[in-house]
Amino acid sequence: MSTTRTEHDLLGSREVPDDRCWGIHTLRAVENFPISGTPVGALPALVRGMAQVKKAAALANERLGAVPPDVAQDVVAACDRLLAEEALLAQFPVDVLQGGAGTSVNMNVNEVLANLALDRRGVPRGRYDVVDPHAHVNASQSTNDAYATGLRLGAYAAVAELRDELRLLATALDVRAREFAAVLKMGRTQLQEAVPMTVGQELAAFAVLMREEVTHLATQTRLLLEVNLGGTAIGTGVNTPPGYRDAVVPLLAEVTGLPVVPAANPIEATSDTGAIVAVHSALKRLALKLGKICNDLRLLSSGPRAGLGELALPALQAGSSIMPGKVNPVIPEVVNQVCFKVRGNDLTVEAAADAAQLQLNVMEPVMAQCLFESVRLLGAGLRVLRERCIVGLEVHEDVCRAGVLGSPGLVTLLTPVIGHAAGDRVAAASAAAGRPVRDVVLELGLMDADAVDALLAPERLLDLAHAVRACGDRPAAAAGRTTGAVAEGVAR
Repeated sequence: MSTTRTEHDLLGSREVPDDRCWGIHTLRAVENFPISGTPVGALPALVRGMAQVKKAAALANERLGAVPPDVAQDVVAACDRLLAEEALLAQFPVDVLQGGAGTSVNMNVNEVLANLALDRRGVPRGRYDVVDPHAHVNASQSTNDAYATGLRLGAYAAVAELRDELRLLATALDVRAREFAAVLKMGRTQLQEAVPMTVGQELAAFAVLMREEVTHLATQTRLLLEVNLGGTAIGTGVNTPPGYRDAVVPLLAEVTGLPVVPAANPIEATSDTGAIVAVHSALKRLALKLGKICNDLRLLSSGPRAGLGELALPALQAGSSIMPGKVNPVIPEVVNQVCFKVRGNDLTVEAAADAAQLQLNVMEPVMAQCLFESVRLLGAGLRVLRERCIVGLEVHEDVCRAGVLGSPGLVTLLTPVIGHAAGDRVAAASAAAGRPVRDVVLELGLMDADAVDALLAPERLLDLAHAVRACGDRPAAAAGRTTGAVAEGVAR
């Protein structure tokens, strides 16, 4: 049978299991907040951010004499252990959604670190007269600055991992773009045929969309590195030794390896969540662009016979319980749903930021929940889109070629010679009769055959030089084979 220890707080005494590193404050929080079912331990980046804050604070407190050196070193060692041992995440059962502006997270961390420090000393857990969660681990801190800073560090690290996933997707798109650099197709505006392009250009544009978001996320997450650590309660710095704030922020930069800087005004910074709003807004922007890519993939693969049918997405599962042979674009569909969820989370973050009152925003926990959830969902969505869709994507070259050769949109390439008004007549006649633009132009006597063929030549339609510049080199044999097939189609 498990044994317990008795712990005390301002409300009384409770029994805490001896095999737990957490204590009475964590126990009460677990009981009070059975809300989302997601414990703080499920957000390892947040736990790591909090551990980094506590380590920097312990080092500063030791340097300034606010905590005995031996105790401070025990706390530092406990922080290092927490940062190194993934199994310790199980010691953070508090729900990520909670009242108290993050106090329960802060105390969960304080208690775990105190008991890990006691373990190091060989002293029974709960002997807070030796290492105390408040007096030692939380020395020179308040939830107002410790939780706020830990959250920002965790968010910074989580988004950095998301940016890695973005780069991988962009690279996968570039690879496929090079493969299909010489596959001609019709571009479309407003879902109507516009002018010819290549599949490679289309996929390369998707890659650029994703790389833009790598840069934008980097710009926005830098805002998270301005912290209010050292501000303690509402940014006043109360209960800190002289020089503490000047010491602890540079130490935090050393602990994290990040260019962390102190907020210009800690009172302002304690109530402001603008950096979180900006970062989640960047996640929403990513979701919008990722959603556009998935919408396009679904359109381009629609059919397979009665739709556009230009792309063939990997067949991953049966698409219907009643319609035999049906296969659905399930990966773009699920990623679209991820994007919807992120956009909803952004509305919650906005509302939570708007709920700031006076010197503190008590709604940071829901902002944290939304931000980490959005990062996790987007990371999973980017990964599954790359691995189970883009890597196995194929192109129906014959469908793409036929769409170009039979499209009235080709007339745009002739308007510099025949004029816009004549182009309208040709396009209308071509669409009405289902006849190639070339035949209509010759029938109307607008150009001779050699002139039309020169403007509609395969190499001009493909504009291979531009496609190669945009998408990268493609093996000459493959490019030549595709060009030859298009040339044969135009000749017919």
